[in-house]
Amino acid sequence: MRSIWTGSVSFGLINIPIKMFSAVQESSLDMDMLDKKDLANIKFKRVNEDTGKEVDFANIVKGYKIEDKYVILEDSDFEAADAVKTKTIDIESFVLEKEIQSIYYEQPYYLEPDKGAMNAYGLLRDALQASGKVGVTRFVLRNKESLAILKPYKNVIVLNRIRFEQEIRSTDELKLPPVSKKATKEMDMAEKLIDQLTEKFDITGFKDEYTAKLLDIIKKKAKGKVAKAPKMKVVHSKQSDDLMSMLKASLENKKKKSS
Repeated sequence: MRSIWTGSVSFGLINIPIKMFSAVQESSLDMDMLDKKDLANIKFKRVNEDTGKEVDFANIVKGYKIEDKYVILEDSDFEAADAVKTKTIDIESFVLEKEIQSIYYEQPYYLEPDKGAMNAYGLLRDALQASGKVGVTRFVLRNKESLAILKPYKNVIVLNRIRFEQEIRSTDELKLPPVSKKATKEMDMAEKLIDQLTEKFDITGFKDEYTAKLLDIIKKKAKGKVAKAPKMKVVHSKQSDDLMSMLKASLENKKKKSS
């Protein structure tokens, strides 16, 4: 793996030099875009809007428009905005992970201790594990400030970027049913169905089956065999549908499968 960021984790007065690596990789197939006429690869070019000529990457600069004029930014300008956060992951506080809603989670990264930081790294990892808490931090990655948490995962410290509150859209424009706290027969039956379907979560039991099936179709198509997609129909439940009877049927169906 190739590191994408180097710096340090600040834990009180302890400074831990680290390297950051992406913790995830795509499981989807790598598709190429082709011209339908001759199957030639489609290439994307950076072109000058006025001249239509391609511009070398070395000649591209970043600019911010103010009153119809661009202010050109250098690498030093991005660092000057907050030099500390460009090189330091400073733990600001510790919280219980369950207090962070899943909607905020974004991207995980592995942190590896740099030279001479093994002991301090191990101390932070093991202290996080023992406390059951996660560290909250802010740092700058690729010219963008990120909010993140630090937590132990197996024998590594994972930095998981999370979104700022301002990045979450409001639900006000969605048409949603009111939240009811009243005990009803349907609610009781729904809870029973949830209990019946509850099991210990095991991530190893879940695989990307779609990609495997798609690859199988590709291999068969290469040999001249064309697969036909089954016709699917979306069934919309009506307001008048008997929820109780459907819940009972769901419970019975689960019992039959279990027996």
